[in-house]
Amino acid sequence: QVQLVESGGGLVQPGGSLRLSCAASGSIFSINTMGWYRQAPGKQRELAATITSGGSTNYADSVKGRFTISRDNAKNTVYLQMNSLKPEDTAVYYCNYVVGVLTTLRYVEVWGQGTLVTVSS
Repeated sequence: QVQLVESGGGLVQPGGSLRLSCAASGSIFSINTMGWYRQAPGKQRELAATITSGGSTNYADSVKGRFTISRDNAKNTVYLQMNSLKPEDTAVYYCNYVVGVLTTLRYVEVWGQGTLVTVSS
């Protein structure tokens, strides 16, 4: 079984910064794509950023130039550095991994529990 544990959410003023972390644990032999998604109140979950095992990144237009995704493969951890935060960035942020599971030798998609980011003065 694979679990993702997120941290780093909270309340921040507009223009401020936050860094989210998501660490995986369990029977893992490989991690393919890692990503961050977000869901604002009353809206559908949407992509924020992804990073492949090779380090290629993809960002939603709404966060380009402000958010940076990175990964530490040795720690099975993905980060999301969020700068110049805006009230419209307020959402629950979820990490998402495509993980190779040792017990089945198959890749599965796993979600974190979510961490709330509130941008408000």
